[in-house]
Amino acid sequence: MIRGCIFNTFKIEIMIEKKIARYILGSLLTVGFFLVLALLIFQGIPELNSDVIYLLIGALISGFTTVVNYFYGSSVGSADKTDLLAKNGKE
Repeated sequence: MIRGCIFNTFKIEIMIEKKIARYILGSLLTVGFFLVLALLIFQGIPELNSDVIYLLIGALISGFTTVVNYFYGSSVGSADKTDLLAKNGKE
């Protein structure tokens, strides 16, 4: 009985750590996206490195789109359902 309780506690702690990591990574990516966007608006794109900058912008847009789709798309509903099932299984 105690072993199962310790295992469930450990499992919940891992789920919380994964959720925190997702929020931190999503926040960093969003802040990075808007910082690069602001730099491009106010500083402009240097001619010498324009290809590298365009590649960076494409990667940031792709990552930002993924973050938005996760937090506002169907993935967040799926994650909430998984958490709900895990909590119900604990009781």
